[in-house]
Amino acid sequence: MVAKQEKGNLVIKKGNRAMNLNIRRETKDDHYRVEEITRDAFWAFWEDDREICDEHFLVSKLRNAQALVPELNCVAELDGVVVGHIIFTECKVVSEDGTENTMLTFGPLTVAPEYQSRGIGRALMKHTFEIAKELGYRAVLIFGIPDYYPRVGFKRAAEFGLTDADGNVYDPFMAYPLYEGALDGTKGKCCIDPVYYSLTQEETLEFDKKFPKKEPHKSTPISILTQQLKPAAAKAIEDVGYKTLDILKSVSEREIASKPGIDKKALETIRRTMKTHNLPWGE
Repeated sequence: MVAKQEKGNLVIKKGNRAMNLNIRRETKDDHYRVEEITRDAFWAFWEDDREICDEHFLVSKLRNAQALVPELNCVAELDGVVVGHIIFTECKVVSEDGTENTMLTFGPLTVAPEYQSRGIGRALMKHTFEIAKELGYRAVLIFGIPDYYPRVGFKRAAEFGLTDADGNVYDPFMAYPLYEGALDGTKGKCCIDPVYYSLTQEETLEFDKKFPKKEPHKSTPISILTQQLKPAAAKAIEDVGYKTLDILKSVSEREIASKPGIDKKALETIRRTMKTHNLPWGE
């Protein structure tokens, strides 16, 4: 299966078939399918203290959130089958003097596992960012994979003087100005809708009963990587605090490279090990 752009439209080719990607607003008829592919796409992305992922439940909750931007709740479909989804809510950047500026955040951004790495996620972002700009929004702020989103134009939020709600800065917190100068003079803390951090595993497990049973994902322990590294490099990885390779991909190469004990050989080992376990990592 390959993908290419033709006259501004993304074309997915499978064998001799060429399928045009159609992006449109989500409808109620899409709900189950969107939740299903979100569940599949994020099934492996959690640490051991959670029984299952909650991103599919989050999508369901976001549809009724006060901060939802309906015009930006979109699906991508091929031959009438939904293969991707993106959902946006408003967030606030609160400055030291209490001034609030309304921005956007999105997530989960989902592409069905069998259609990933085909440009569908990028197409969803491009489509919705253009609409967001027309709606008068200034920027998109996200918490995401730090070595992926810079490829589509995101920068570290810290470069714009932005922090999370607790005043922290880190590479997964990123910003995308929708036009030149959109974030000039806008500094402060980003506050997102409480729904993002109010989900419980009990509620998620109850919600998950509507889907076919899936075997719990067995995460790859971080020791698979650290046992291949020199002691100083292994300690640097252990000090990150994550137990699995699955979650390590949320730490940027820039951040890992800055740690004592990490050299070029260690970075090569990390990339190779992550790739071996189908976890692309690094720039």
